[in-house]
Amino acid sequence: MRTRIKDVLILTMAEGNESPVRGDILIEGDTITKLGPEIVEEADEVIEGGGSFVAMPGLINAHQHTPMSLLKGFSDDLKLMDWLERKMLPAEARMTPEDIYWGSKLSMAEMIKSGTTAFADMYIHMNEIAAAVEEVGMRASLTRGLVFLEDDGGKRLAEALELVERWHGKADGRITTMLGPHAPYTCPPEPLSRVIRMAEEMKLPVHIHLAETKEEIVKIREQYNQTPAEYLYNLGLFNQAHVLLAHSVHVNRRDIGYLKGMRGGVSHNPVSNLKLGCGIAPVTEMIKQGITVGLGTDGSGSATTIDMFEEIKAATWLQKLDYGDPTVLPAGQALRMATSEGAKLLNIAHQVGTLEVGKKADLILIDMHKPHLQPIHNVESLLAYSVNGADVDTTIVNGKVLMRNRKLTTIDEEELLKQVSVRAKRIVAGI
Repeated sequence: MRTRIKDVLILTMAEGNESPVRGDILIEGDTITKLGPEIVEEADEVIEGGGSFVAMPGLINAHQHTPMSLLKGFSDDLKLMDWLERKMLPAEARMTPEDIYWGSKLSMAEMIKSGTTAFADMYIHMNEIAAAVEEVGMRASLTRGLVFLEDDGGKRLAEALELVERWHGKADGRITTMLGPHAPYTCPPEPLSRVIRMAEEMKLPVHIHLAETKEEIVKIREQYNQTPAEYLYNLGLFNQAHVLLAHSVHVNRRDIGYLKGMRGGVSHNPVSNLKLGCGIAPVTEMIKQGITVGLGTDGSGSATTIDMFEEIKAATWLQKLDYGDPTVLPAGQALRMATSEGAKLLNIAHQVGTLEVGKKADLILIDMHKPHLQPIHNVESLLAYSVNGADVDTTIVNGKVLMRNRKLTTIDEEELLKQVSVRAKRIVAGI
């Protein structure tokens, strides 16, 4: 299958090639084979840009809990522990594997319709999520969340290893896996050290929450007389493994020193952190120290929206406010956090994150022929500060069109909405 995307403004996000160029993109199978102003090859399908579309890499959501879409808007305006203990945990306890499948599919529909092509997910019943990813056509890094606060006879760890064995590299290479110890405060030293050793031996990345709240800082200090970052550092997490750290809100300068030089980096989730009153992550300082920082939404249960364009806005505005400096975290850098930097976090930058010949065809087309996106003085500024997910016209993953003219091609949207409505009502009834 050969697809030609014709007459679009191409923003490659490739290093050293930041300026947009007008031209065409040729996709053969799952791969970009040409891009530029003079493509003449015939194609099986031609997508007409008409001069009004911007083509850019698909957005990469570096931290998600996809089934929590079923709990969207169910527990807003609560303090974190009330949100978790009174609402989230009781509701999640009622979720069946089929609920997990449909909830993850709902998140995927929202992501595709707002320009996200790849995501990192940590949850339970991961086989159902993987099956949905395979069916829908997105790219995903999946991990079974591991909590070691009580003895479960090794059940969770066995499920995590089964996920790796069954799904790593599957769905035409779109699915990869990580090991997912939940957080420092739910993973004591001995089992966490064991997971770190396993990750190193199996050459798997590690996905873990870090320092999301002040309460976590107090808890780890009381237990181990360390900060959460120091705790992970002393256990050797950053020695060899590729690590994806979610949040990293409450890290000080010394903590950032522990993270400096790590393989992987940090998923900044500004909307969820704002909404739960967690704080502002020191993103600018981390970037200055050479730490890779991407963007994620967290789950819909906290963020409510998983539109990555909202994360882009929130990330740059928060840093400007925090520093009192409008030059901090400019538009282009925020867009890289949502694309190329996110690809590094998921350990798939060799495949996606930029539009370049030889890379997989994961890209989106944004319709700029709208009042709020005109005139175009600086396309990066409009993408970072004005575009929202509803402006995405076309979403392509691995060379396959998942949305065309705002219509999903791999998801029956009406059936999906019917399923999630019934399931969500049952899950939250009486809570």
